[in-house]
Amino acid sequence: MTVLPVPAPTPVRDPHSVWMLMRERRLLMHWQPLFDLATHDVIGHEALVRTPAGCAWRNPDHLFAAARREGCAMELERVCVQLAATEAGHAGLGLLFVNLSANALAAWTDAPAHTPHGQPDLPLAGVVVELTEHERVRDLAALRDVLARWRAAGAALALDDFGDGHSSLRLWAELRPEYVKIDKYFVRDVHRSGDKTKTIRALQQLADTFGTRLIAEGIETVDELMVLRDLGLTLGQGYLLGRPLPTPCSALPVNVQQALQSRQIWVLPQEPHVIHRGLTAATLLRAAPALPGHASHQDVLELFQRHHDLESVALLDDQQRPVGLITRHTFQEESLHNPYFRELYGRRPAIMHANTQPLCVEIHTPLERLTEVLTSPDQRYLREGFILTENGRYRGLGTSEQLVRRVTEARIEAARHANPLTALPGNVPITQHIERLLHNGQPFVACYADLNHFKVYNDQYGYWRGDGMIRLLARCLTGVCDARLDFVGHVGGDDFVLLMQSGDWLARIERAVHTFNTEAALLYETTARQAGGIWAEDRHGVRRFHPLTTLSVGVVRVDPAHYASAEAVANAAALAKHHAKQGHVGIQILSDVGEGPAHSLVADAAGTAAVSAVAPACQ
Repeated sequence: MTVLPVPAPTPVRDPHSVWMLMRERRLLMHWQPLFDLATHDVIGHEALVRTPAGCAWRNPDHLFAAARREGCAMELERVCVQLAATEAGHAGLGLLFVNLSANALAAWTDAPAHTPHGQPDLPLAGVVVELTEHERVRDLAALRDVLARWRAAGAALALDDFGDGHSSLRLWAELRPEYVKIDKYFVRDVHRSGDKTKTIRALQQLADTFGTRLIAEGIETVDELMVLRDLGLTLGQGYLLGRPLPTPCSALPVNVQQALQSRQIWVLPQEPHVIHRGLTAATLLRAAPALPGHASHQDVLELFQRHHDLESVALLDDQQRPVGLITRHTFQEESLHNPYFRELYGRRPAIMHANTQPLCVEIHTPLERLTEVLTSPDQRYLREGFILTENGRYRGLGTSEQLVRRVTEARIEAARHANPLTALPGNVPITQHIERLLHNGQPFVACYADLNHFKVYNDQYGYWRGDGMIRLLARCLTGVCDARLDFVGHVGGDDFVLLMQSGDWLARIERAVHTFNTEAALLYETTARQAGGIWAEDRHGVRRFHPLTTLSVGVVRVDPAHYASAEAVANAAALAKHHAKQGHVGIQILSDVGEGPAHSLVADAAGTAAVSAVAPACQ
């Protein structure tokens, strides 16, 4: 293989010159492996340049910064690619990933060339060019031409650090790379960020559209690795899998292999669900006639008589801008208190009885900002409604009923994703996680937690303290769970669902029951705590003694082969909870035994157990 000639610059005396490093062939290559996370095989290595001992530039960033100052950055890129290709040809590294800026690649028009013996000057078979500096592509046509020749010689293209460059998505569509490397930002702490998991899912859809393989780079922890695996990413790179070293890597570290071999799935972080997203005040718009600002009371009265469903009317100036809002209720009140109201005021301007400072809302205002109206000290807006405008001009009216309905609907929808009291996942993510567990095919435990005698406590002490007890329950449940393997969801009220893969799940639940029962007792007044409960009316109005609130947990050991849907699992867990509450026990376990009857292992908070036959678990 011939070596790219390095142009002779003006003589440089500095022995640490980048030019001198290139001319004297003193640059070194390190190799960082890339792995197939499904097969655990090395698919290739990324070539990373290093400087020799004693060099003034101790890392690649400093080296390339110096090359830019010396005006030889593009030459340095070429030398690094040639050096990597030469060494890789002798080492059998699999795919060879090399970094090139878009401009350096576009300018490399003399490759691939051939030697007099017919051998390629720069062997490109198995080379994957990682395109960097996406935002500074100056000549896309030239870049496509060079890429076509390189691909014909066996090379492939990867977009590096996708998500960091400003034009990456355009380049993805234009260049159709074989690989896209997801920027480290989206990989770092992905197990804690629902936004990042959502972004990666979106990238997977793009990859499917363009026929591209995704590579997650920057994997540094087992938690990140497992979430990426469970999201379906099959290619990875990072310090956890293998650091850049002078010699190639041949296998995954043992601890990483063991983690990937685990059949348990990781609990994915919840994606944020924002209420009202995309909704504006335009959704509240009701077309309604208006009157000029000089309209008389008689004009307003006649308008109300013609439109029986109209509760308010806006008064407008000559530019169609609101100057007042008058309500039907105002007319009715004035007429009731003054039988001569029409005779006295009929010809006089109606604005004298109008609200001259009505609430005016631009139709493009986000709906969440209007929720402030519901809690505003000025409650006139709830009675008379508000005026909707566009660029200050009248468009129609909005009513408090519409606003309350829209906000309620949005909050109900949001609660299906995350309970507003505890911020734990709601019904939608609970169902999604059960489906993931069933699809995984490995046994797991489904638990349904509910409180005994909670309604009486809530009625006796008020909803504020009742909410405090529910938050206590949430803390007790989440506190005993392994956040990576055990999912905790809040169905609503005092109902919680746990989906557990921890091997010591029973000990964890027993600890939650004991902790809750102990701490919940402290929420009662001293006299009630000493008496062991409170006297209060039951739901039938009969006054009787109610014990202190305690926790019951129904448990089902789930074999995915016996359950066709998430609903079936939820029904089985709810049945177990029902038996636990009926039997006044802390924990009740329904074990699925195929066609025969299910059996129950009844355990109290102390952990003692007995076996008894119960109804079959729902299939």
